[in-house]
Amino acid sequence: MNRLPVVIVGGLHADARRAAVDELLTSIPGSVALHHDLSTAVQGTVVRALRDATGVLTTGEAPLVNDCACCALREDLVPELERLADAGLTRLAVVELWDSVEPKAMAEVVTGHGGEHLPLATVITAVDPALLLPYLGNGDDLMDAGLAAAATDQRTVADTWARQLEYAPVLAVADSPEADDEDRALLTQLHPTAHQVRLGSGTLAPAALTGSFDVEAAAAAQHPACALLPTDADEAGVATMVWHARRPFHPERLYAALEDLTCAAARSRGRFWLADRPDTLLHWDAAGGALCVESAGPWLKALPDAAWDMVPPMRRAAAALDWHPEHGDCCQHLVFTSPGLDREALDQLLHSCLLTDAEYAQGKTAWRHLKQTPAFDTFLQPEA
Repeated sequence: MNRLPVVIVGGLHADARRAAVDELLTSIPGSVALHHDLSTAVQGTVVRALRDATGVLTTGEAPLVNDCACCALREDLVPELERLADAGLTRLAVVELWDSVEPKAMAEVVTGHGGEHLPLATVITAVDPALLLPYLGNGDDLMDAGLAAAATDQRTVADTWARQLEYAPVLAVADSPEADDEDRALLTQLHPTAHQVRLGSGTLAPAALTGSFDVEAAAAAQHPACALLPTDADEAGVATMVWHARRPFHPERLYAALEDLTCAAARSRGRFWLADRPDTLLHWDAAGGALCVESAGPWLKALPDAAWDMVPPMRRAAAALDWHPEHGDCCQHLVFTSPGLDREALDQLLHSCLLTDAEYAQGKTAWRHLKQTPAFDTFLQPEA
């Protein structure tokens, strides 16, 4: 089979996404774009379209799989790319994702099933900076917005957009006249390591073709244990605050403060340590006024030495950089980014949720029996 490089372009900002795809098609002779339209899923099918710089070449339908449009996309995507590779007429395949499809899942499908003949060059998220904050603040369910990829899709616009933005190493940024310095500062602080390419500048094609996307490194960069989180920043009225502490949160006081903490910033993320679950690394992921808390497995400190060989090297390296002689990698590491961020009030609120000196001195056995609020079980199940 012939070798066919693949580039994934995604993002909820549909006009900017289409502009990015169009620029790639016109800049790279022999390129085509493959797009699966999931908006027809309610009729039981997903519509596939293949186009080049001149327009649509072919269309087709893929049936739903288990009533899931995204599942149909996964089943249909690689065979279509393989067909293009077999024909030997295509220089680059651009996979244009539908609005709410997240690039991580599709990148892993291409690399996991496409093999060496479908190398993934890069992942691009298209951004209209004027829409960045409105989308990041939109707590509507995708279902209510007509953007759900399955009947069971419980994601929101805000958290979906945040993941789309933060996963991609390349951001194709529309030259929006409505965008201001605050919008651009927010974009940079949310994803400071991204390579920003201005649409229409002629530099998107080189950015798309000069690289090789590493899905394992990209997944590690999103994992709360070793995420490449933003650093402190303050520009154009937008601030990023990194908050770090070496003692656990009291479960009841943290729960009481969750609403205020979640609404304190347009975006917050990181890892945290809860006293009644002292061995569990917890993932904090908030956008649009909604918070998702999930277990990310045990802290490395809680693992027996024999289990360390099963831990990915990137996680071991991240833990070593922040290792405490008593607590190991157990810590609070949260990052808040927002226009108008009140650093002082946020810092005070977070500190008020930590164990007091007297509570801390009682040790882990006592921590597990601290007074809890039953409502916290909507997030997590207690440790055994």
